[in-house]
Amino acid sequence: MTYGADRLHEEVSYVAYHFHWPRIEILDLTHAERARYVAEIARINTRMNEGQ
Repeated sequence: MTYGADRLHEEVSYVAYHFHWPRIEILDLTHAERARYVAEIARINTRMNEGQ
């Protein structure tokens, strides 16, 4: 199974937006590491939004 370029771009953008990390550092992460950061950011955002 291939990993779509659109999905990769979405993940990199999401992590870069929230953590302000450079693109190259995010691309150096494995898929599993990137997916973990995406999930963690989403969890934090959900928790913060529920607290409002």
